[in-house]
Formats: sequence, structure tokens, C-alpha cells
Amino acid sequence: MKSRLHIESLPTPGFQIAPMIDVVFVIMLFFMVMAGLQRKEGELGLRLPDGSLFPANLKMPDEELLLELTSDGSVMLNGEHFDTPSSSKLPELRRALRRVQLAVSAQHSKVLATVHSEPEAGFQRVMDVLDALHVAGITYVTFEVETASP
Repeated sequence: MKSRLHIESLPTPGFQIAPMIDVVFVIMLFFMVMAGLQRKEGELGLRLPDGSLFPANLKMPDEELLLELTSDGSVMLNGEHFDTPSSSKLPELRRALRRVQLAVSAQHSKVLATVHSEPEAGFQRVMDVLDALHVAGITYVTFEVETASP
């Protein structure tokens, strides 16, 4: 008698979902942990300057500019009004600052711009003035801080 080889048919391989679910859970766990490690902007420490931070013998630049921002949005440079309160690009102020920067650079000096803003002036207006200073090439900028009255 002939011996018959009996070959069992193997089941067709299928897609196994359990390992895929494990991988998804590991990836989800990784992203959840990493999201918790990011620093939020509100958590960054910010210390505003006060008079005690600077030594008494600090050498100041030769030219000083005072930029004042009022509550209605108008901008003054050393007491002179520039542009309208609604002007966000501040073209007159930019031209004046550029002239000052060019004159001072020709003398090999430095310019210090001090920004004094009334609390109601708004942050966007301060940013407009900082942008005008940047465009003019003035890099030494400080903010004037009002001290509390006793």
C-alpha cells in the first residue's frame, strides 16, 4: 500500500490587532508625557528692572532719547509729538530716529532710548515703538520704571 502523505492545510495568516493596539497605546503614552514636559509661556519667570540692578558706575551712552507713550496712543520723542495715535507704522518717528542714529554713528557714539509708557497706552503701541527703534538701528533700549510712592 502506498503511503499517503497527509499535508495539513495551514490557516491563512490574518491581521493581528492586539500588537497594533499595544503600539498605539505606547505612542499615545509617549506624547502625553512629552506634552506635560513643555513649558508654558505663562510659567516663564519675568523680572522687571528696578534701580538696584545697576551699579552706580555704569557708563551710559553719549546720546539719550526719551520716548513717551500716552494713554491715547500718541508718541513723543524728547517732548515732541510724532505721528497720529492711529498710525501703527510711525513713519515720522522712524525717520527722526534714523536721523539721530546716523548722526550719532558718524560721531562714533551710542544712543540710548528710554521708553516710558503710561499703563493705559497698551502693549501693541509699545511694540510699534520698539519696531521703529529696531528699523532705525537703535539697539540700546531701556524702559523707565515708576517707583511706588510711600
